Amino acid sequence: MARANAAYYAERDPYADFTTSPEITQVFGEVLGLWAAVTWDAMGRPDPVLLTECGPGRGTLMADALRAISNVAAPFRAALRVHLVETSPRLRAQQAARVPDAAWHDALADVPPGPLILLANEFLDALPIRQLVRRGIGWAERFVDGGALVEQPAAAPDLDSARVEEGAVTELCEPARAVVGHVARRVARDGGAALFLDYGPAESAPGDSLQALRNGRPASPLDEPGAADLTAHVDFGALARVARAAGAVAHGPMPQGVFLTRLGLFQRTGRLARMQPPRRAAALVQAAQRLAEPDRMGRLFKAMAVCHGDLPCPAGFEP
Repeated sequence: MARANAAYYAERDPYADFTTSPEITQVFGEVLGLWAAVTWDAMGRPDPVLLTECGPGRGTLMADALRAISNVAAPFRAALRVHLVETSPRLRAQQAARVPDAAWHDALADVPPGPLILLANEFLDALPIRQLVRRGIGWAERFVDGGALVEQPAAAPDLDSARVEEGAVTELCEPARAVVGHVARRVARDGGAALFLDYGPAESAPGDSLQALRNGRPASPLDEPGAADLTAHVDFGALARVARAAGAVAHGPMPQGVFLTRLGLFQRTGRLARMQPPRRAAALVQAAQRLAEPDRMGRLFKAMAVCHGDLPCPAGFEP
């Protein structure tokens, strides 16, 4: 999965195969920008503060966030420094057109030290996973060799194996755990918060979630490596445990629809729609519903925040 996705993002326009929340409506990036502004205020208004995004796509989310911040939080706009974590030259060029004052990095570890506010939307789901299959009293790792799935004996994953049925698949995303662990240690040391939005269950559970999209349609993950986008559900329960073990506080996960509604998704959409022609206004409302309704993206997608222990509960995560 790692090599296939690296080739895919390096050589192709991923937005030919899928659409992410910032591309659905500008309001998504705007409300996340205002979330960042409220978080900065709760941090004591450090200057400078590093507003960072992992997997920034075309730069749409950050551009929308900065526009909203400039309109209502000028002191935060003056204090922030934009950092984007992106390895694709193709996507960096698109990001530079929208966010020209950003600094780019190949890895999150390259972002300079200091107070951090991190945004990561649909970033973790694209990181490579391992699949372990329960076989008798032990486990086997399933992987691709020569275009076919093969298995070899493997150590047991960190779950109650006695409760896992024969043939059940458990997925481990070690790169996602490394990212969240790094972020947690950093915000615990330097101050700040990170917001992760992605799709997956709230609690860890067995299941095969690996999927591929090619030309906007589901495809076999085994066909044409590097020609399709590969993703898997994010194990938010495991990542929350990683964050807490690293010394940070984890809030959530909670349904994306609830989170965005609390941030004012529909209020902002309504104000924007009133200034648009009827067809455009209807499209804006439908886009907000797509992000928030439980039978669409609102329940499957989750939001989780990882914060310094002295910060109050971040906006949108209130009990």
